[in-house]
Amino acid sequence: MDRSRTTLKVEGREVPLCLFRPAGAAPLPGLLYFHGGGFTSGSPEEAAAAAATLAESIPALVVAVGYALAPAHPFPAAIEDAHAAALWLAERAGPIGIVGHDAGGHVAVSLTLLARDRGGPEITAQALLGPMLDPSLTRLAHGEAEDAGSATECARCYRAYLPEAALRLHPYAAPLESRRLGRLPPVLIATAQNDVLRPEAESYAARLIDAGVPTEVTRFAGVTHAGLARHPPALAVTADFFRRRLSGAPSHPSSHR
Repeated sequence: MDRSRTTLKVEGREVPLCLFRPAGAAPLPGLLYFHGGGFTSGSPEEAAAAAATLAESIPALVVAVGYALAPAHPFPAAIEDAHAAALWLAERAGPIGIVGHDAGGHVAVSLTLLARDRGGPEITAQALLGPMLDPSLTRLAHGEAEDAGSATECARCYRAYLPEAALRLHPYAAPLESRRLGRLPPVLIATAQNDVLRPEAESYAARLIDAGVPTEVTRFAGVTHAGLARHPPALAVTADFFRRRLSGAPSHPSSHR
């Protein structure tokens, strides 16, 4: 596995990129990885194990993106960083997929909407692992005892990322409320059984299906929200999804669907 680093300049910010390339494999599709952390924490380094696993398993050139964090850089800074990274990767690999966990799932969803509306770059497939998608916090599975945190913690994250109440109605910030979900790339949505965020992720899947977007949904038992991004069966399903969508290789049967 070859690992390297580079940075992008976006609106005066430096956006770190961590690259993971399987040795001797070329040409490769590209995959952007957006880490979790509730919009306020996290880094590409924390996503290194998952990114390396996906790079080897697909195989693909995987780029973990150090998008801007709130509250210093609220919406839409993270999305602009994601779009710049997608443009950068489109010049170096193809086709392109994106994957995000937790708040990174929100960034990934926003990127698909932004890329569609700006006319590029083309994103072939997306995978969302326990994504945060609903600033209204009206779809949380209250009473689920696990580490995604309470409604209070989710509210804190959204206040940092969306400090103005009006922003929480923006279609890029509230995808579950959007009436324009057509023409988005095929999606895999993976959830954890006891994740407080599971209902909103599965609601988004239903909305995408209604909009005609090819959608796969996989729910995992016995794994936490935080652990979903490094859960071997979840990573295996994610790699299989991108292997099929990015390279046209046949699917490997999985008992976790």
